[in-house]
Amino acid sequence: MQLGARWRVGETPHRGVPPELHAAIAEAEAAHPGAASWTLTWLEGRPRCALDDVLIVGLDAAGGVTVRRAGSASAAAPDASGTDRVGLADDDDDDDDDDWLS
Repeated sequence: MQLGARWRVGETPHRGVPPELHAAIAEAEAAHPGAASWTLTWLEGRPRCALDDVLIVGLDAAGGVTVRRAGSASAAAPDASGTDRVGLADDDDDDDDDDWLS
């Protein structure tokens, strides 16, 4: 079992946050200066870092970094450099990690 944690925006991410997420967390903080805190939770063994009620930074099943609007199933698409954007995805593309169900 993995326990969650909370930390304030501007602080070093909690020690339980995988290093792969640190850059996306820093970009999200810069893009949302009014945000106050992060909450780390675990879902199916993968980290999910929620920035207030704004967005969620996490890892997908393949280990790639995802950034999605809180309450949305859609992840931000990679930009031309191949890295995830910290912008918020507005489309309702329900392409989640549930492909194994079909």
